Amino acid sequence: MQTLTLLANNEGSVEQASRIIRAGGLVAFPTETVYGVGANALDEVAVRKIFLAKERPAWDPMIVHVSSREMLESMVIATLPVQFDQLFCAFMPGPLTLVLPKSPRVPDVVTAGRETVAVRFPAHPVAQRLIALSELPIAAPSANRFQRVSPTTAQHAMAELGGRIEAILDGGPCPIGVESTVLDLTADKPRILRQGAVTLEQVQKVLGEVVVVSADGPHHGQNGLPSPGMMHRHYAPRTRVVATDAQEKGLAELARQVSQRRVGALLPSGWKVSASVGFDWGSWGNWTVLASRLYAGLRWLDEQRLDLIVAPLPPAEGLGGAIRERLLKASAVPGNT
Repeated sequence: MQTLTLLANNEGSVEQASRIIRAGGLVAFPTETVYGVGANALDEVAVRKIFLAKERPAWDPMIVHVSSREMLESMVIATLPVQFDQLFCAFMPGPLTLVLPKSPRVPDVVTAGRETVAVRFPAHPVAQRLIALSELPIAAPSANRFQRVSPTTAQHAMAELGGRIEAILDGGPCPIGVESTVLDLTADKPRILRQGAVTLEQVQKVLGEVVVVSADGPHHGQNGLPSPGMMHRHYAPRTRVVATDAQEKGLAELARQVSQRRVGALLPSGWKVSASVGFDWGSWGNWTVLASRLYAGLRWLDEQRLDLIVAPLPPAEGLGGAIRERLLKASAVPGNT
């Protein structure tokens, strides 16, 4: 299959992509977080093509992307909880995914057989226009092979899924660079299942008490996960990653300990670390910049034929918490998923 590259700023490109979606095909497209690979969420056959293209197991559910509150409400059943209105006003459209009771019209393949569906109203104008022109909700996980580093450019998506999908809609780099926060509203207390661009602190300001669910264990059996991004190992380059709480001196010492090997570093600007190669990650503490450059840095280092990638871990607060979660999953030992 030849994968077309469609420039989103060219007249007719988004319309062409929407026709592919309506015909049951797959299109990679930008959101404000990462590139997703989408299909008609109401077409079971089309959604199964995503699993094949990504080599994704059936127990890993997908997020349904919508372009309006009305479309979102059509994906769920029963009365929406009070928290929904508060969250919608505060964060939507935007990088927040809500887990709610699903409508019977949503195929089980989308939700890994669970009675809940993860739904999101993305803020990216290209994503909104694609969904609106398709006149369909779009099921879309990140546009990469299963467990690999998520793509934040059309070029990344092509490297991952070229020849496997019909088209990639190029809308430029994704501004946020890490996935949406997933918040479950079906439990007794709201639960964050995946940290992301909407921080725990931001959600707490709106809702009060919020539980953060740990996903630090392997996935067992074939029971569907409640949310994407909950596996022990995820977002991982081919090169082994070692993430450490050590700051500049500790990271430099870690690099020295393995100096006989080719070591690459996700390197905050100005840090003095002796590594074979370093990716200028941005100013330490500027979590917005570091999040936007995280996956690009991991991908670039992965291309340098290294034995090891070392990275410092941000503190578990604010957007730093989402970056930390991604690095810990990227550094998990293979085989424990």
